[in-house]
Amino acid sequence: MDTQALTLLFGLASAFVWGAGDFSGGLATRRGNVYSVVLISQIAGGVFLALLALVFREAIPPTGDMLFGALAGVAGVFGLLALYSGLAYGRMGIVAPLTAVISATMPILYSLITEGVPPILQIAGFGLALIAVWLLSGASGDAVIRRAELGYAFIAGTGFALFFILIDQANEAAIYWPLTAARVASVTCLAVYIAVRRTWQRPKRDQLPLIVLAGLLDALGNAFFALSARFGRLDLAAILSSLYPAATVLLARIILHERLNSAQWLGVLTALLALILITI
Repeated sequence: MDTQALTLLFGLASAFVWGAGDFSGGLATRRGNVYSVVLISQIAGGVFLALLALVFREAIPPTGDMLFGALAGVAGVFGLLALYSGLAYGRMGIVAPLTAVISATMPILYSLITEGVPPILQIAGFGLALIAVWLLSGASGDAVIRRAELGYAFIAGTGFALFFILIDQANEAAIYWPLTAARVASVTCLAVYIAVRRTWQRPKRDQLPLIVLAGLLDALGNAFFALSARFGRLDLAAILSSLYPAATVLLARIILHERLNSAQWLGVLTALLALILITI
């Protein structure tokens, strides 16, 4: 299998697993404190990544790679906190898709500078994929974006975009150890934030399996993204991984019997067309 195919395979796998992780985390947060859920899931994911590194006997990478991984974790957790703040104080249908679009756009611009311009059909596919992300998230076009919503989405999207870029810098020699370093850093930052804000609430025992599952899926999605970026261009890996809302809404349709609105169905079709253009 050539590197282009591997990039596509791992990028789409990342989108599916991340979407499933968001679905699991969303169910867990319905019955518990969001920060407690995120902290426990991040710890579970970190342990899982460290175990993967040991199972595959991955050599510990240079200190610089581990540092990039840790910085990625810090950027990612700040993005996560900004996203949840935006979802709490703004309109979810605006903040969530805008965050996803920003987090995908920045790596594309970074790749244009560092790796050159991709083929024209791929550029068209990227554009359609960004539109698909917005539609899949259920965004409505009848509302004006407020300044606070734009601010939260920009900080969250920038945090996630920096995570993409920094992990791409850290995955030359190893995959799992830099991601483990990212989790250690993110758990530390989040634990400090929870201690300062005093937002900890002990989750119920029956919530723990779902919280742990969300953490494992999120960690696995990170690994798939790192593999995708390692085998191909960062912009391609980022745009494919950013299609994760498709998995979330489809799982909600299958398991919770939630109906997709017309914009979301259009988003599914747009995403399929984007994938065709990207893979030509």
